[in-house]
Amino acid sequence: MQEPRSTLPALFALGFRPLFLAGALFAVLAVPLWIAAFLGHIEFTPAGGSLGWHRHEMVFGFGMAIVAGFLLTAIQAWTGVPTISGLPVLLLAALWLAGRLVWLLNAPLWLLVPVDLLFLPLVALVIGRLLCKVRQTRNYPVLVMLVLLTLCNLLALLGLAQDDFALQRHGSVAALWLISGLMGLIGGRVIPFFTQRGLDLREQTSALPRLDNLLMAGSVFVALLMLTGVGLRPSPWQAPIYLLLGLGHLLRLLRWHHPRIWTVPLLWSLHLSYAWLALALIAMALWHGGWLLGFSQATHLLAIGGMGGMILAMISRVSLGHTGRPLQPAAAMSLAFILINLAAPLRVWLTIPMPLTGYWLAALCWAIAFALFVWHYTPILLAPRPDGRPG
Repeated sequence: MQEPRSTLPALFALGFRPLFLAGALFAVLAVPLWIAAFLGHIEFTPAGGSLGWHRHEMVFGFGMAIVAGFLLTAIQAWTGVPTISGLPVLLLAALWLAGRLVWLLNAPLWLLVPVDLLFLPLVALVIGRLLCKVRQTRNYPVLVMLVLLTLCNLLALLGLAQDDFALQRHGSVAALWLISGLMGLIGGRVIPFFTQRGLDLREQTSALPRLDNLLMAGSVFVALLMLTGVGLRPSPWQAPIYLLLGLGHLLRLLRWHHPRIWTVPLLWSLHLSYAWLALALIAMALWHGGWLLGFSQATHLLAIGGMGGMILAMISRVSLGHTGRPLQPAAAMSLAFILINLAAPLRVWLTIPMPLTGYWLAALCWAIAFALFVWHYTPILLAPRPDGRPG
């Protein structure tokens, strides 16, 4: 018996549609807003102050919209069980939006804390229910990561409630490094698969389970260091940990590489974003060893090049594949991928000799990259699948 279709618009057919679109729109607006406030061009007083807002919202606002949208859609392919659609998707998307508004408008804590905190546990509940239904233990680490991300958000919100800037920072930075673990987990599955399919290769690069597990465990360990504050202080004993993790990711990347990826924008953009993840870890090793100027440099290599780059590459491909369209993005998306990969070095290195120029150029590259996605993908995400299938 066929399930009745939702009467809601196609935008709410699956989780990726509203959350990818909302996350990308948020990316377009939030970074220029933050830079304008940071450089003193505008008065901006959200919850936690402009810096606290920026740090929290780029992870728990922008990042979590995309992570949730991807997982709520991918879980159907992983388990073979239909995922949420229609009204539940609308309600989750509305809850995510409400979380952004309570931070932006500096709502009272009795409202802000529960509204912002509820989104991730509900996503974890949906994912966990489907995983448990088919007893798919292989994907339980995803559920664990969502629970840990919720705890990070709880710590950040506790810091907000206590006016403790350090706790806010610990929670948000730890969450960013947990996202790096998800990048390693999901990237380790999709990058070799997409490469094999995109280049029509005979075989997919085989996995190295021990290395994969070590990198995942290392990401969680690094996040715990950040959560406790230990990882936020330069300590020479931590340098080898980051160096080994960075080299492990580079080894994976070299094994996945094929010369022809550079002819396919949907592939080279993914490979480059993974390279930024490895570089961020090596930069952290250099900082802990005393050879790099600041923690912020390594963090922004991960946040902009790694997280931002992989998000843009993934949503550009997933949005085509899951709406039943050919994997042929608009030509302008190649420019978007170039711009997001320029934003990272502009923010990290140009801001040292030329702060004003570096900040604004990086923000513009970031905003234009995601604006190009919004422009070209909004009609796709709003429209039903051309083949008439649900999703």
